[in-house]
Amino acid sequence: MKKILTAALAATWLIAGPATATQGVTKTEIVLGSIQDMSGPLASYSKPLVNGMRMHIDEINAAGGINGRKLKLIVEDSGYDPKKGLLAAQKLVQSDQVFAVVGTIGTAVNIAAMTVQFEKNVFNFLPLTAARQMYEPLSPLKWSFAATYYDQVRSGTKYMIKAKGYKNICVLYQDDDFGLEIAQGVEAGLKESGKALTERTTFKRGATDFSSQIQRLRNANCDFVVLGTIIRETIGAIGEARKIGWNVDFMGSTASYDTLIHKLGGKVAEGFYTMNTTNIPYPDDPSKNVRDFLQRYKAKFNEDATLFSAYGYTVISHFEQVALSAGPNLTTESFIAAMEKHHTPRDMFGADEMTFSKTRHLGTTRARLSQIQNGKWVALTDFITE
Repeated sequence: MKKILTAALAATWLIAGPATATQGVTKTEIVLGSIQDMSGPLASYSKPLVNGMRMHIDEINAAGGINGRKLKLIVEDSGYDPKKGLLAAQKLVQSDQVFAVVGTIGTAVNIAAMTVQFEKNVFNFLPLTAARQMYEPLSPLKWSFAATYYDQVRSGTKYMIKAKGYKNICVLYQDDDFGLEIAQGVEAGLKESGKALTERTTFKRGATDFSSQIQRLRNANCDFVVLGTIIRETIGAIGEARKIGWNVDFMGSTASYDTLIHKLGGKVAEGFYTMNTTNIPYPDDPSKNVRDFLQRYKAKFNEDATLFSAYGYTVISHFEQVALSAGPNLTTESFIAAMEKHHTPRDMFGADEMTFSKTRHLGTTRARLSQIQNGKWVALTDFITE
């Protein structure tokens, strides 16, 4: 009877495989996945983001890898469509057997993908979205590093009211989860400043005509408008205001902090304020490390690095540090334990220091205020603490 039981247990072990095996981790390799918009409206973000990740992965692998393991990155295209993002997550998790999905872009895409990832204990690691759902509710598999849109505009609204003395604060935002996060942040900042929202108006994703929304805000005598917009919509909204001779002040979030704003907007974009968490790496950056990064990137990809190149590089840098701390026996559990102790000072791109713990899965809640001056983003503050 004992021999029969032993044989049965052995057969079960052969079918199930070793209990200690960790998906995406072998003796020589760590497999990572990322879901990007390589063909849709955010392709201009995702392509340099992927380049930044691949560049740092190549550097890590050339130096011997992480505790002897090389990194492998598999990128799937979502087209910025949550349904395609879900399918991409299924491929990465079930077919490619990735250890973690890193730097995925887009709030809705991440939300859709996480349901599949968590079924297989796959991390959603430092996504490129500042939505609160990226770290709430608390989960050992959810880790985010970008101060939320909510906190950005909450603190930015308070700062601008105090600095400029605005009386009538309004908000124009995209009618989705991203835009709602902006609106809620503005309302929170107003409440803390003892003020109420004067007017709000929305637009559908992909809108190109903002004439009715801008006229509505102007009729409400707004003297400060917070935008829940990305690139095209930011330029379109400000452009419409300037076309009708309305020189109200506008402020955005990190979603509209990009060189495309001043490159495409030209004079229309002058004076636009926004909150940001990482500095755009301009060629004349005072940091030699940043200038060296720009040179290596240009040599590798034959194009200039962007803010999203820096984001991608940073995401992999954080993964490297945590995986090293987890030790040679990399498992889901050891990575979580290392992540719960992860702390970094400000990086070379000017990003805020990051601190994580068992109960803190967002690296920082702080952002700084910048403005377009003479065709370039200029930081006006350090990280705002309130």
